[in-house]
Amino acid sequence: MKIEAARPGFSDRAIVQLTLVRFREFWREPEAVFWVFVFPILLAGGLGIAFQNRPAETVKIGATTAELAAVLRNEKSLSVAVLGEKAAGQALRTGRIVLLALPGRPGVIFRYDNTNPDGRTARLLAGAAVERAEGIQAKVRETDDLVRERGSRYIDFLIPGLLGMNLMGSGMWGIGFSIVDARRKKLLKRLIASPMARSQYLLSFLLARLALLSVEVAALVGFGVWVFGMPLRGSGWQLALLCLLSSLSFSALGLLVASRAQTNEAASGLMNFVMLPMWIFSGVFFSAERFPAAFQPFIQALPLTAVNNALRANILEGAALPAIAGQVGIIAAWLVVSFFTALKLFRWR
Repeated sequence: MKIEAARPGFSDRAIVQLTLVRFREFWREPEAVFWVFVFPILLAGGLGIAFQNRPAETVKIGATTAELAAVLRNEKSLSVAVLGEKAAGQALRTGRIVLLALPGRPGVIFRYDNTNPDGRTARLLAGAAVERAEGIQAKVRETDDLVRERGSRYIDFLIPGLLGMNLMGSGMWGIGFSIVDARRKKLLKRLIASPMARSQYLLSFLLARLALLSVEVAALVGFGVWVFGMPLRGSGWQLALLCLLSSLSFSALGLLVASRAQTNEAASGLMNFVMLPMWIFSGVFFSAERFPAAFQPFIQALPLTAVNNALRANILEGAALPAIAGQVGIIAAWLVVSFFTALKLFRWR
């Protein structure tokens, strides 16, 4: 039996075509393109801006008298604010300053947390500034008043940011994928034939988020309080209301992103594209103040920035709702605009 040899060059052409197919499959997946090319570039750019080389940063401290503040300002690495003792205690407790200088009898009293590296640095700089002050002929008596202020630690800063990020992720992913999956399975075509109003369908997704919200918030906040001793200085019902508003706002944003997406891959790519700037800029893991002033109007307008700032003000500072009205207004605006825009753009087929 004669076996016919394979045509020359056929296998080479097949390899070329199959390889091209792999490339086409890759480029047709928005999620893959996003994570391979867009995400690393945006992440590098955002973190590069936040942590770029810059002159030595000043350490923020407080003083209770103008005379003492003037002495401390001779040290260029210190940023000194004159504060009343009550306001200074609040600033020290919430981490806005790392050291408080008070006039002693005689000398100077330095109140700070010596477990905080910035506090120890500020103590050395402030002590040196006092000893170099003009007119000082002998070593000034310096007294350390050590404090352990809950609320000024990094973990106290981090947990409200993680709570805000979790509210965003669960709201957007939980709503977006459910809608896109129903559209992909042709379930929405059947629903459109019913007398159900479009707004009722979309509102059902927002309301469904409320069932798990209390568990979601209680688990993370309870962990922070029980394990790390995070303070809860604000009103519990106001914190609950703030989390509710934030969750609804992110859910509405998820509705908007999913209003036209046809596949889970497209929805995933859009979700990541919307959430990535907030992961980087909104102060989840480090303060948004690290970014240049030119970026701040954009950063402060992001919903996650407003949520994180409001949560930290409530949990760490005990701020009531009127004190964070600006952040609450931004969150509410995102809720209203996102939901009604999704209502207009929503595609059933």
